[in-house]
Amino acid sequence: MQKQDFDIIKSTGEKVKFSLQKLRGSLQRSGADAKDIEHILDIVRDELYQGISTKEIYNRAFALLKKKKSVFASKYKLKKAIYELGPTGFPFEHFVAAVLKYSGYEVVVGQVIKGNCVSHEVDIIAHKNGDYLVIECKFHSEEGRNCNVKVPLYIHSRYQDIKQQYQNNKVKEPNQGWVVTNTRFTTDAIQYGTCAGLYLLSWDYPKNNGLKDRIDRLSLYPITVSTLLTNREKHFLLSRDIVLCKQLLGDVFYLDHLGVSEQRKQKILNEINMLCNI
Repeated sequence: MQKQDFDIIKSTGEKVKFSLQKLRGSLQRSGADAKDIEHILDIVRDELYQGISTKEIYNRAFALLKKKKSVFASKYKLKKAIYELGPTGFPFEHFVAAVLKYSGYEVVVGQVIKGNCVSHEVDIIAHKNGDYLVIECKFHSEEGRNCNVKVPLYIHSRYQDIKQQYQNNKVKEPNQGWVVTNTRFTTDAIQYGTCAGLYLLSWDYPKNNGLKDRIDRLSLYPITVSTLLTNREKHFLLSRDIVLCKQLLGDVFYLDHLGVSEQRKQKILNEINMLCNI
């Protein structure tokens, strides 16, 4: 049997054919060179078996990348690192706000805005070049859970209530509602969101401008991508609103608060510096 004919199991439980090209693409995005990528592909391909999970393939490729260079493994684990911002959606909201801030927006997180019918706590308010965005974040801490049509339906109704109140008071109203998720939107969710005039941002939507594309383009990696920080250290940093690797570079003293040794601190900072400058 050809290796490409092997069935693999996705996190949703769906059975699909193994794609060497997809695995190669994800490894290329890590920054590893062609020789290392082909070496890893050869190993993973030889270890395939019928019904292997995508998680097992990911874990094996991640371990092999980490042996080559930790910064490659950090980039490769980006999607998993976003899940690690959980279990609540609060750090994800701050992460999205930080990405927007580094993209030139003025942002406010967790603001209560009066609507025509009720008041709403909005995840993120963003302003840039006359744009006034009302942004709601939908975070899933488990792989395989996508945003269905109920999410944009609910958020659109809240956005319309806020807009109506602004119109009643004859003041400048928000000109776009956003829905941001760390997973994916279903086809119905995209269809409704597009029809209703919402801007949808997911892991890979819009094409070439999804969350992963923006993160890679601006090198705005979450602190959870680090392969050198422990989970306890990551949680400590998140609790201090350090959600981006770039932010830690500006607030290195937090590593002293954690009691990190000078030698280990330099390793962590070297890894993060490389990530932020790729």
